[in-house]
Amino acid sequence: MNNYFAHPTTDISKDAVIGDGCKLWNSVQIRERAHLGKNCILGKNVYVDEGVQIGDNCKIENNCSLYHGTTLEDGIFIGPHVTTTNDKLPRAINKDGSLKSGDDWVVGKIHFKRGASIGAGSIILPDVTIGTFALVGAGSLVTKDVPDYALVYGSPARVHGRVNEEGTIVERF
Repeated sequence: MNNYFAHPTTDISKDAVIGDGCKLWNSVQIRERAHLGKNCILGKNVYVDEGVQIGDNCKIENNCSLYHGTTLEDGIFIGPHVTTTNDKLPRAINKDGSLKSGDDWVVGKIHFKRGASIGAGSIILPDVTIGTFALVGAGSLVTKDVPDYALVYGSPARVHGRVNEEGTIVERF
């Protein structure tokens, strides 16, 4: 018996691990070797790629895509329409015109540290760490590491201040 709720349209790989108390809403897809901690909420149309690691008490809003190489520590908020990416040099084909396979690229990593929040519509590029309790403003393009407790926004995202654990701005730059 499952100790989590999964909407009937949810597609969960038999090789995924879903923590107790999770709520998985309409059309969520969770791929092989993905791991969700306890009490996570995944909104409509969330895609969790193979091997993605999600800690406890995370909330991922509608229409998010979390790709292979993404790790969320505990207490992460991901706003609607956020995408993580994992390839800095994406190509469909090799130089000879043959279709690329999984062996033809190196997965870039994205790491969200405890309590970080990502605003709606943001895009996170590979090989980036989002710091503890950092706050990424809506619509941001994150191209480099975000310090702990930093307020960042823009395209590319830049540090504009510091926030506390509640998300209140405590200093502006």
